[in-house]
Amino acid sequence: MAGEDSIATMLAEPVAAGEMAGAVTIVWRGEVLQTAAVGWADVASQIPLARDRLFRIASMSKPVTSVAALMLLEEGALALDEPIARRAPEFAQMRVLREVDGPLDDTVPAQRQITFEDLLTHRAGITYGDFHSGPIKAAYAQALGGSIDSHVTPDEWIAGLASLPLIGQPGADFHYGASTDLLGFLIARIEGAPLGEVLARRIFRPLGMADTGFVVPPEKRGRRAGLHGFDAEGRLIRLAAVPGGAALAERPDGMAYEGGGAGLWSTVDDYLAFARLFVGNGEVDGVRLLRPETVALMTTNRLSEAQRAGAKTFGMPVFAAGNGFGLGVAVTIDPATAAPIRGKGGLGTVSWPGAYGGWWQADPTDGSVMILMQHNMVDPEGLSEGHGLAGYGAILELHALGTALKA
Repeated sequence: MAGEDSIATMLAEPVAAGEMAGAVTIVWRGEVLQTAAVGWADVASQIPLARDRLFRIASMSKPVTSVAALMLLEEGALALDEPIARRAPEFAQMRVLREVDGPLDDTVPAQRQITFEDLLTHRAGITYGDFHSGPIKAAYAQALGGSIDSHVTPDEWIAGLASLPLIGQPGADFHYGASTDLLGFLIARIEGAPLGEVLARRIFRPLGMADTGFVVPPEKRGRRAGLHGFDAEGRLIRLAAVPGGAALAERPDGMAYEGGGAGLWSTVDDYLAFARLFVGNGEVDGVRLLRPETVALMTTNRLSEAQRAGAKTFGMPVFAAGNGFGLGVAVTIDPATAAPIRGKGGLGTVSWPGAYGGWWQADPTDGSVMILMQHNMVDPEGLSEGHGLAGYGAILELHALGTALKA
């Protein structure tokens, strides 16, 4: 197929130039229109990628955890306006920093309680410590450990986060961060089971997502894509450890931490099964996880214009003018001015990328899904030097070529 060749050719160029290790793509509209696996699962060993390779999907985990929360919403187990302190009393008396990078004891009382909607929309005043240079950065690292894998137990993690000041008043502004990890731990408390078990029972097994989870079993570890990034000179390398605290070593046996915000491994075909929920009104191949009205609720922008305009990470805007944010996913609110990295399609197109290079979007207006998985990990300092931009460029090119293919 011409479309398949064009996407594979597009990926081959930066791989050959040493600007990315490789990527796996899929374009679907009622059937698989395109799929390609180009480049290396391990650059050092020259092991080629294949369609069934497992990738650490980082923040592409967030929509999955958010769907689980909305399943509980449908069952009446939680409410959007419910204070999370009912499930986690640790958050009953929160305080807010006067200045984001100011002293941790220079605070004011929170004007209201954090709600489940605040967590789902990243308006809880919770952040990622690495986004900051002040005392809050070290405080997050000490209290929470790594954001991918962590030695901290769920209950210790909850208590640690609750002991820290918020960086904004609940409900006031969009602050991207650990809100979805907290949401995942609260889901586990409500269900009385670890988050991984909850996601497997509610989402992965019903949708046939046999290769998705927080732990890769021993018999599948040979299918993992290696974790690649760039050295100080911008050379592509296999990493010994990666941003967010995940090392190449296996998770220690008995690790209780399961980060619903960034911790999942998956494949393009597994994630396709999940993404199809958003083009099937909550149903995939006769398996219904969400009601159509819940999908509509999830994919409706919840942010004000000021909240969208003010949302930044590392000083860069989070949203283009045509993108908003629903309950756990970015949404297209104006196709003409939306940006592909947050989803650019018809009204209601949803998306959310992962920091290790993964990206997807599902467009309910034409029933299409596009997914790219890669391990092209770049820290902010590297990006400022121009390292790893090919991984971002591959997302933009896949969007353009995939859009033409499914037309």
